[in-house]
This record gives sequence, structure tokens and C-alpha cells, in this order.
Amino acid sequence: MSTDNQTWVTVLVTGVGAIIGQGIVTCLRAANRPVRIVGVDRNPECLGPVLCDAFRAKPDVDESEPAYIQFWERLVVEESVDLVLPGIEEDMFFLAAHHEVLSERTVLGLNTPALIDLARDKWRLAEVAGGMTIPATLSWNWDECVAELGPAPLLLKPRRGSGSRGIVRLENETDFEYWAGRAGTDFMVQKIVGTDEQEFTVGLFGLGEGRVVPPPILLRRRLSSAGNTQYAEVVNDDALTEAVQGLAKQLKPVGPTNFQFRKDEDRIYLL
Repeated sequence: MSTDNQTWVTVLVTGVGAIIGQGIVTCLRAANRPVRIVGVDRNPECLGPVLCDAFRAKPDVDESEPAYIQFWERLVVEESVDLVLPGIEEDMFFLAAHHEVLSERTVLGLNTPALIDLARDKWRLAEVAGGMTIPATLSWNWDECVAELGPAPLLLKPRRGSGSRGIVRLENETDFEYWAGRAGTDFMVQKIVGTDEQEFTVGLFGLGEGRVVPPPILLRRRLSSAGNTQYAEVVNDDALTEAVQGLAKQLKPVGPTNFQFRKDEDRIYLL
């Protein structure tokens, strides 16, 4: 659609009932461009209808059911969607899984499906990252964990997860037996490195084939109890910049990409 020599773009934003989706909408408005925003959320009583130009509630069906993918196929066509920006990770994973079908109808604001799949599994990503990886083990035996990683405290964390959900501090074998029993089989045990004051979040924009828009944005951060960044301070750090550029060359991200690191003295570890 064109008005006053400007072409309007329809952007679909998911998760508009949550803080990231609402942040995406706010940024699109602040860009002062001719953008029509279609909001999507599972909760029809969220702020989405107020924040967006149009709103669609997700159907009350499981994502694995045909009706759910049909909802998305109809939605991008009926609303003439030019770009989809997921605001929650469950939508990112769903869109990546159905990238081949949906990308025929619209542009998906996603990283590469292969990189999304890799990054979902902390253990697999650690294997790729190599020497920048925090020492960890998949052992189900406390004595083996201590032998491999050193004395307690250690961390138990799910191989798949985000926002610090499911991460617990292990002080002894009793802790390990209790939390490992609750975690099932999909967990790893990790050495604790550095301190909370030496944790960093780094953002960059990947252009594919290892190229990025320089420079990356480096923030020293402190997490809230909910697992999101509560406090952040912009920093300049040549070693961190070099580390993230090296990972970008290796992983070849496309679009906005985030890495988290910890420092232990002069050593940099990928979280």
C-alpha cells in the first residue's frame, strides 16, 4: 500500500502480551516509518488489541495440530503480512520448524533454522564453541561430576531452556540427587566460573557467511530473579569483541543475534 509516495509495510509481531513483543511494537512506532502492525498472542485480553493496528488471537489448539499451522498460513495471507517478528521463543521455534512453508508467503525475521536448532541445546552449542566453553559434564553420578569439574558448588541446568529457568546450585550430593531426579534425563552439570559482576550480554547483527554489522553492542549485565536483564552498562572490551566476532565467523548468524559471556580473570567463557 502506498500513501504520499511512501510504501506501507505490514509487520506481524507475536507475543504482544509480553514485554519483548511490546518492546518490538514500541520500536516499530518509534522508527517513524509507515508501518501497519498486526499483533498476535494467545491471550485475547492482553494489550495487543490496544497497541496494534490489528490483532489475532491464537487458536486454542496444540502447535502440533494441523489447525495451528493453517491458522498461520491464513493469517499471513489475509493480513498481507510483509514481515513476521517473533516476540517469544515458542513462536521463534515454531516459525523456524515451518520455515519452508511460511517463507513462501512472507518474510520471517529469523536467524537460520540450523543455528536456531543448534542454540536450543546448550551441550551441542558448547561442543561447537570449543575452548570458550565452560567445563561441563553429562554424568548422572555426583562423584564423577566432582572428579571432572572440581569441588562443589556446581550448577545443574537443563540442556534446553532460557531465562535461567531450571538452573540450580548444587552444594552436595544430596542436592544433586534431588534436582537430577526432578530434571529427568535432559540436563548437564557445569562448573561455576567468574562472578555475577563479570557477566556480559552481547548483541550483533549478522549478515550471513560470517559477516556482521560492526561493532557489536557489549553490555555488562545483572540478571533479575525472573532471568531477564535487570541492569546493564555499556562497556568497551577488545577481548570480548574479538571473541564474539570469532563466533560469528564460525556460526554465520543472520539478523539480530545475542551471546552471553562470563569472565574469569582474563578467560572468556560462552554461557
